[in-house]
This record gives sequence, structure tokens and C-alpha cells, in this order.
Amino acid sequence: MKSPKSRVEQVLSPLLGLLFFLQAGILVTGGIVRLTNSGLGCPTWPRCTNESLIPVVNQAEGQLRSWIEFGNRLIAVALVLIALLALIAVLYLKRSDIRALSVGQLVGVMAQIPLGGITVLTDLNPFSVASHFILSIILIAAATSLFNRRELDRQRQPIENSTLKTLTRWLVGLTAAVIVIGTGVTGAGPHAGDYSAPRFRIKIEIITWLHSTLAIALLLLSVYLLALSRVDAELRKRVLVFIALTIVQGIIGFVQYDLGLPELLVALHLLGVTLVWIGAWRINLLTIKSPAVID
Repeated sequence: MKSPKSRVEQVLSPLLGLLFFLQAGILVTGGIVRLTNSGLGCPTWPRCTNESLIPVVNQAEGQLRSWIEFGNRLIAVALVLIALLALIAVLYLKRSDIRALSVGQLVGVMAQIPLGGITVLTDLNPFSVASHFILSIILIAAATSLFNRRELDRQRQPIENSTLKTLTRWLVGLTAAVIVIGTGVTGAGPHAGDYSAPRFRIKIEIITWLHSTLAIALLLLSVYLLALSRVDAELRKRVLVFIALTIVQGIIGFVQYDLGLPELLVALHLLGVTLVWIGAWRINLLTIKSPAVID
């Protein structure tokens, strides 16, 4: 018969996997909210309307738009629950190596809820939307680290080569810069989340040029890192995956811009952002030493 500790150990990995999946998934579903102009489908917060917690029949914003926005709120609530359960499991198992990351996940997803409320109450101000998105990127990185450390017996020695470590840091930093500038493209583009939402006062041609230039620089840097990664098979594999994702993402980006930003391609581009960021962070994890477990 299994002990309580072994049962908790058994569920920890699925919990962290679900947490990782939901952190990445809510970024994509948030994009669907924006692309369907459902950002104000629930025009107030924390209720959907002034009178009801959930969408109501014949709501002025439309039933579909209201439920799309409300559904995204429900995912946020699910994230809080999963993060809380994961933290309880980590504390019970005395996994001090991932305790800080687990606490950060719960605090982060709790912070996302009022930040989402601010976004709604400011009528989708692009600065609020961008902040909401950037916090998701940070939480995805932390969730990736958590999932990577889920089992103690799978830890590997980090890469010690100073050149590779420096290039990896640059890769992560440049990926983050591309994503942050990408929020500017979104804030200046046509998909604001609602027809009446305010936009950044910058020409989309200028911010798109900067975004694409940084993306090209990122691709060149990753190719250079690949050339130096022969010393570590796992690093080489992850860099190859990253390059493939970056190329596909670049192609989607150029095509969507040329076609006038159709919703389906924009959604695929948003999914690509998530995968590219996870790919970059997985490369970074190869250079980070996991903390020891302290009883």
C-alpha cells in the first residue's frame, strides 16, 4: 500500500504539467478573446455585468462575445486552483528546490486576476493589455522551470562553457525583446479586443519593422549558437527546435502582415510566440544549476 508521501509524489508531476499547459494555454485563449473583439464581452469586473457574475441572456455585448471573455476568466480561476494544489504538494514533500517557483506561480496567477480587471475597467488600454501579456510570459518561463525540475532524479549538470552561457543569456534576452516589441505591434494594430479600444499612437509600419529586425537578429544569433553547440547534444537538439520554431514564426509573421493581419494567421502567430518563448527558456535551463533540496 502506497504511503501518503508517495501518492503526493505521484500527482506532483501531472499537477506541474497541467500548470504549465494552462499557463501557456491562457495566453493563447487571451489572444482569441482579442481577435474575436470579445475583450469587453464582460464590460465590468469582477462581475460580468453590473447585475450578474456570469453572462446574461440578451446581453448588449452579445452572447458569444460575453461567453468567450467569461471563459477566459474561468481559466484564470482554474489556474489559481492548480497553482494552489501544486504549492501544497511541494510544501508537503519539502521540495525546497522548487518552493520559490511554486510560490511565485500562485502569487503571479493571483496578480493576473486584478490586472485583467484593470484591463477591462480601462476599456482595454494597450498598456494594460501589454502588461497582462508580459506577466503571462514571465509565468510561462517559471512554469517551464517548475516542470523541468519536477523529478529529482532527472537533474543534469548545467553547461559550464562561459561562451555558451553568455550566448544563451543573449538568446533569452533578445527573444524577450522581440516579444515585448510585439506587444507594441499588437497595441498599434487592428486587433484591439474591442472596436472602441484605444491604440498606441505609433505607426504600425515603424513598430513592425523594429519587431521584424529584432526577429532576424534573433535567428542569426540562434544559428551562431547552433554552430557552437556541438559540445552538448541536448543543447544542439533544443537549439535546432528553436531555430525551426523561429523560422516558421517568421514566415507566419511576414505572411500575416502582407495579407492585412487576418485573424487565423494572427492566432497562429500568437501560438508561435508561446512556443518560441518556451523553446528559448528550455535552452536557458541547460545553463542553470538546480537548487539542492534542503530538509
